[in-house]
Amino acid sequence: MNIYVGNVPYTVSETDLEELFGEYGQVATATIIRDRYDGRSKGFGFVEMENQEDGERAIEALDGQDMSGRPLKVNPARPREQRREPRRYDDSDRHM
Repeated sequence: MNIYVGNVPYTVSETDLEELFGEYGQVATATIIRDRYDGRSKGFGFVEMENQEDGERAIEALDGQDMSGRPLKVNPARPREQRREPRRYDDSDRHM
């Protein structure tokens, strides 16, 4: 089960998330989303739990839980939307 974890303190690491969610079952992966230019945390991440029931228990227990003064936002992750292709222009798009 893929789980979205929002409002994560900027100092939290993947290991911290893995340990936190590991209390509820086997964690396959834990990822903090980082800025591609400076590598700093964007304040959210994803945890993949091996078992659906464990993931649901983790969501129930951790949503709203305080972590370093910030209430976590924990819910099932939505599927990633397809990125749109950049619009390509040709001569027929030009207006004279």
